[in-house]
Amino acid sequence: MTVRTLDTLPLHPGARVLVRCDFNVPLHEGVIADDGRIRAALPTLRELLGRGAVVIAASHLGRPKGQVVPELSLAPVAARLGELLDLPVPLLALDEAPDRIDRAAPGSVFLLENLRFSPAETSAEEPVRRVFAQQLADLADAVVSDGFGVVHREQASCFDLERLRPSAAGRLVCAELSASERLLNHPERPYTVVLGGSKVSDKLGVIRNLLPQIDRLLIGGGMAFTFLAAMGSRIGASLCEPSRIDDCLEVLRSAEAQGVEVLVPTDIRTATEVTAEAAASIVPVTDIESGPGGDAAIGLDIGPETEARFAEAIRSSRTVFWNGPMGMFELPAFASGTLAIARALRDCTGFTMVGGGDSAAAVRQAGFSESDFSHISTGGGASLELLEGKALPGLTVLGWSL
Repeated sequence: MTVRTLDTLPLHPGARVLVRCDFNVPLHEGVIADDGRIRAALPTLRELLGRGAVVIAASHLGRPKGQVVPELSLAPVAARLGELLDLPVPLLALDEAPDRIDRAAPGSVFLLENLRFSPAETSAEEPVRRVFAQQLADLADAVVSDGFGVVHREQASCFDLERLRPSAAGRLVCAELSASERLLNHPERPYTVVLGGSKVSDKLGVIRNLLPQIDRLLIGGGMAFTFLAAMGSRIGASLCEPSRIDDCLEVLRSAEAQGVEVLVPTDIRTATEVTAEAAASIVPVTDIESGPGGDAAIGLDIGPETEARFAEAIRSSRTVFWNGPMGMFELPAFASGTLAIARALRDCTGFTMVGGGDSAAAVRQAGFSESDFSHISTGGGASLELLEGKALPGLTVLGWSL
């Protein structure tokens, strides 16, 4: 794997460096609920500050759709970043940024306001994006791409900008690439992939690309019910993608032909409604069809028997990749399966990677730390596309090849 890194970027004291970060953090009433993505950017930012650069951090937050939405201001991020760096981090609107940055001393750091307040950031028209990218480029002598969560997007700040100035991948992006390269090219065996989340369609590319390399495929979450339906099980009112049943059958046939063991749930936690007050029932997969009183049952988490089978497979592995919760983990009654997977990965002595998105949110919400796993990705979508073998625009522009 090759990509331009910070080591290839010639910087003089006072050089202005724009760092495209991914500070798309969850906010609750203006308070950051999880600062993991901010902390993940610190190694790159501290290294650049240590080299005497003037650092201009930039990011999006949420989906303001090209409008200024006060609730999606990066002001809370600027405050938290300042606490973590122990430095003042002024939040700058783009029109005031040139003057402030030109007067900055080496070792200063700024944060630009939400890039997606401009419709040009995500425009489908390249000329429109390039005008906005040029505005950003005018602020900097060099660009560092360190927002792994957006490298699969062909957008102004994570693709067009890097073509206008000397550019390199930051330490976070390099760490993400190194972890993914290990999964793709150098996995120790046995190699287990654990997939959950709601949709089979989101994971088919990963399954097909990794299937020739892995020993076990564990399937949970909402996507498990499409597999179960393909295998002839009745699934009640559980989530299902009927148009993907043939794809599931193809995966199962391919896995069998390649000697890959596929584990699906054998028991399920169900309810007849998706609410915090819903009472969970644990049933074998053969009995999902109806709940108490004959109401249609909804599968919302894997059951304890499945937890034990999945955990045993994970703990006996030397490489594990996990993406997607095992159930509706936001509701305490249906969080057990996801927590069981997290504990099994923590106990595994091999290389363990949590694939970002809801999986990363779940492990942090449950109190696990980064040190409990070999790697927690900061980009769910980017991580999946990388493991699918796709060319990611924000990486190819940095000279990346696999």
